[in-house]
Parts: sequence; structure tokens; C-alpha cells
Amino acid sequence: MIKEKPILTIRREFPRPDPALVDALRGAMTGHVVDSMSGRGALDYRIKPVEAARSSICGVALTVKAAPGDNMAVNGALDVAKPGDIVVCATDSFVETAVVGDLLLGMLKNAGAAAFVTDGLVRDLKDVRGVGLPVFAMGANPNSPTGGGTGSVGLPIMIGGVHVEPGDVIIGDEDGVVVVPQADLPQVLETIKEVRALEAEAEAKVKAGQDRSPKFTALQEAGKVLEI
Repeated sequence: MIKEKPILTIRREFPRPDPALVDALRGAMTGHVVDSMSGRGALDYRIKPVEAARSSICGVALTVKAAPGDNMAVNGALDVAKPGDIVVCATDSFVETAVVGDLLLGMLKNAGAAAFVTDGLVRDLKDVRGVGLPVFAMGANPNSPTGGGTGSVGLPIMIGGVHVEPGDVIIGDEDGVVVVPQADLPQVLETIKEVRALEAEAEAKVKAGQDRSPKFTALQEAGKVLEI
């Protein structure tokens, strides 16, 4: 007799960052966070907030891998989510059906989730906005998913071109979503101070009337611009 394989694989416990470090990143601009990580870390540009009024998120990644066209793994996340978690659901960018609607998102909020991020689609947008849970997705599609496919919760995923480990920090705003590896969080918090200072200095110069690019001027002065 052949033993049936499990449908879902769930890892309930995984290393989580110091809550104080997560809180220290809250409210940061995604652009500043990216600049603190050598210009990388953002998910696919198409993953955007469903509702502009709820576009600021920061929390710990609870990773979910959902089979295309299926959301059983998201249902499994309900049993694992802790207050403040951001459920990050990889679907291999499947766009033939939605992966969640307002009811499942409402249950995620009731379970303590702080946001939902997916490289797939959502449905029931009018009611989703009423749930009050920040949602970032590739778009919307009224086609419904099934609920019996394979998947995982709490294991590493690839989403939007970025590798995400459970316990990484997710930060998002109107520009998109950025992943901060848990191990890099202390360094990012230190580097972002310098990034903010440099940004403030540059903004002040522009507001004061600066109309030339310092980088371009430097190229000119170095004789690296051919003018014909």
C-alpha cells in the first residue's frame, strides 16, 4: 500500500527578529531601505497596495507557498500567524484565479496578521477594502481558487524575484514592497541613518535651486563626456 504524501508542510516555529528592531524600521521609506541594502531588495514592481490609505506596512514575514490556483496553504497560515505577522504568499505569479478574497483576509486579520502580500491576485475588492487589512497584490481577478492543493507555511519562498525566509522583515508603502533579511536588519538600521542624512542634504540643495546633476558635473570635469 502506498502511503499518501502530506498536502501541506507547516513549520510553526522559526527564528524571529527582536521586536524593537522591527519597530525601529517602522515608517521608513522603502526607497531609503533599498538604498541601505546596495539598491536591491524590492519585490516585482507590479505588487502594489490594493488601497492607498493602507499602504504602509512593516512586520515579520510569515511565508506561504500556494499551489497555482489554490489557497489551502493560506488557510494553513491562519493556524500559525502571530500578532504583527505579514503573510507573504508566493503563487508563482499565477493570474488565472485570485488566491484570496475578503473572507480569508478577514480571518487573517482576526488571527493577528498585520498585512497580506502576494505575487498573485485577489478578489472581492470592494469588500477587501472594508476588511481593514493592508493588502499588496499584482491585481484582481474574480475567478475563485480551489482549496485542496499542495503548499507550505513557514518555509523559504521566492516571490517577486526575491528570496524570502520566514522571520525576514517586510516593509511596504505606495512604491512597493521590500524584504530585509533578518540577519541584515541591524546593519540596515545603522546605514539608513546615513542614507536619510544624505537624502535630506540633497533635497535641501534642490529646494534651494540646484539645477545640475553633481554626478554629471563630475563626469564633465573628469573629461569623460564627449560633446559634439
